[in-house]
Amino acid sequence: MSPGPGAARPARPRATVKMVAEAAGVSTATVSYVLSGRAGGSAGVAPATEARVRQAVRELRYRPNRSARAMRTGRTGLALLSLHMMSDPWSLAVSEAVAAAARADAAAGDGAGDGADVVPLLLADGDWFDAVQRQDSDVVYLDGVRDDATDRERLAELVEQGRRLVVFSETLRPAGFDVVRSRAVPGCRLAVAHLLDRHDDVACLAAAGLVGAPGPTRFTAWTDGLAGRGLPVRDDRVATYETSQASAFAGALALLDRPDPPSAVYATTDFAAIAAIGAAHRLGLRVPDDVAVVGVGNTPDGEVSAPPLTSVGPRDFFARQARIVLDVARDGVRGDGRVHEFDWSLVERESSGRRPGGPGHHDQHLTGADPAPVADDPTGGPGRTDTRTEH
Repeated sequence: MSPGPGAARPARPRATVKMVAEAAGVSTATVSYVLSGRAGGSAGVAPATEARVRQAVRELRYRPNRSARAMRTGRTGLALLSLHMMSDPWSLAVSEAVAAAARADAAAGDGAGDGADVVPLLLADGDWFDAVQRQDSDVVYLDGVRDDATDRERLAELVEQGRRLVVFSETLRPAGFDVVRSRAVPGCRLAVAHLLDRHDDVACLAAAGLVGAPGPTRFTAWTDGLAGRGLPVRDDRVATYETSQASAFAGALALLDRPDPPSAVYATTDFAAIAAIGAAHRLGLRVPDDVAVVGVGNTPDGEVSAPPLTSVGPRDFFARQARIVLDVARDGVRGDGRVHEFDWSLVERESSGRRPGGPGHHDQHLTGADPAPVADDPTGGPGRTDTRTEH
């Protein structure tokens, strides 16, 4: 008897390894072997048998039981991503890249792999140390760690517990964890120079924690750039923002909604630069004809802004970093850990005046570390608004 209109349909029973084995006409051991990702190309399982198992997995919509797998293999299938501000394009790009890479790994086994699939779990804001301790995972990615005694002790405790860590930091050194390093200040100097080559009235939209902070920082890249051209640093050409889109938008309005607006805006993140473009549109200013805008981070959101945003940052950063995270999830940290360096370059797009169809990258490219010490800068990842370390 079928259920009447509006009646709840009985839940479809969750597929099990035994059900897959029966559908494929094989043993449960064979199913487990195929789902482990070891079957392809080995003499243990014939290709035709493997194909039947994977077909049964698709038809039954089988999904591995992560709790059972964790007990059996010691793997949870989870990648914890501790991201300071989830509305920031940089955070979104980090999480989307890890998710895309994990899906690609799973697809290599037709989506049925029991050993390759990793699901990102986002930890936004809050105390990253407490959150990580509460949730087991195969890897933890941290983007808001300070290089101070307290956070170094926290990292050491997690390493002692056997946690696999990837830490985004300008200054931390590996100590049982991997470090992703992407030095922003040299790239920021490229951004400022790019604008000063075309304009003599360049304003700065800066994260609040940068103004007055010891340098070199993303903000001093602007003040030093002006000084190097013999131009004054005017108070009315500086606006700051906090950690919200509304704050960045308000800061941009403060710079642009005046009788004598600047002809260009250097923003210390892509997040703020996109807000500046929006503020210009609100005021009826054309970008780049009335005001040019350059950001920091080379985030995917900048590529699709209107107009596309000129920015500085590492190329293919998010996909390459995602690969690092998933490799550590699978293989663990090698020895005391490694530093993964990312070089920066200027990516010239329409927001600073490049004509459509012109070259997509400026000819300036940075390789290696900043020759000057870089201060602990609270602007976060390449396109970040406000995290605890400069990326």
